[in-house]
Amino acid sequence: MTHHECVIFFVSSQNTIFAAENLTRNMEQKKNVKDLIIAYLMLIAGSFLFAVGDVMFVNPYLLAPGGTYGLSNVLNTVWPWKISYYAICMDIPLLLIGTWILGPKFGFKTVLSTIMIFAFTWIIETFWGYNPVIHEGIVSAAEQLPNMVQIPHSEMFFMPDYFLNTVVAGLIYGVAIGLIFKSGATSGGSDIISMIIHKYTKISLGTLVMVVDSIITLTTLIAFKQIRLPIYSILLIYIEGKIIDLIVEGFKSYKTAFIVTNEVDNMRSFIIDDLKRGGTLFVGKGLYAGVERNMIYVSLDRADFVKLKDNLHRIDPTAFVNLIESAEIMGQGFKALPKEE
Repeated sequence: MTHHECVIFFVSSQNTIFAAENLTRNMEQKKNVKDLIIAYLMLIAGSFLFAVGDVMFVNPYLLAPGGTYGLSNVLNTVWPWKISYYAICMDIPLLLIGTWILGPKFGFKTVLSTIMIFAFTWIIETFWGYNPVIHEGIVSAAEQLPNMVQIPHSEMFFMPDYFLNTVVAGLIYGVAIGLIFKSGATSGGSDIISMIIHKYTKISLGTLVMVVDSIITLTTLIAFKQIRLPIYSILLIYIEGKIIDLIVEGFKSYKTAFIVTNEVDNMRSFIIDDLKRGGTLFVGKGLYAGVERNMIYVSLDRADFVKLKDNLHRIDPTAFVNLIESAEIMGQGFKALPKEE
């Protein structure tokens, strides 16, 4: 190969490398743009669903499932003013105070979510009103029957179905907040109060969120003197939490297995060849006899665990297995590691 041909070959190779790098970079950029669009669509959908759940399902039944909107529902019924106005008057100061005390950790998406929920709530309560979706018929005030509950700010009455409404409201709230969380935003609102108290008291954040939300649910008992209202509100929160977990974590069930075995080679072959999983081998010493034992640490999904369980006795009938439920597993073979925004 002549010097001239070598130069041409080198330049051609470099161009090929640059083209491949540009193609990879363009694909990553397109994927990032697609992920960003999906995130904002989830944010919009979640904000809209939250407003639907609050105005059409929660407010007509006088429920208050925590948060600034839960408290706004109570205030809206006691002192008629739009839910959205009450909520935004609490959300904006909380965001400002939270940013001042905790630092700017809420992000643009949380602020955008706060604004969109306010806007959607205002639109729905303005054009729909506070009429329930789930009811057993609407009658006029002149035809009022015993035990009917008056719809706030309306001359109409309805026969409520508290349990069905609570279940549906919990589903809608769960999907809504799950989508908001999955988009990369946070709920903000009264959670900021919990975060501030957590900073100075070191009490568990989960405990503080439950305490704050429970106090808000109890306002329905104080305002309306009906014990069933906080009970249904707490049930709604429970359903909502389960749905949020499903939306954010997905339907996959992950398990972590610690397998103490004398048949390390056979167990290793089964995990790698049949389950297509990796794992970690530890060597420990038994407390009773002081004998060294081998322990394999492996993470599995539900299907993997069923296969392992079915084959354990064949591989090593003396094996000892400790199984732990895993809320989330990230890394190769499981959920991708989160990227920095």
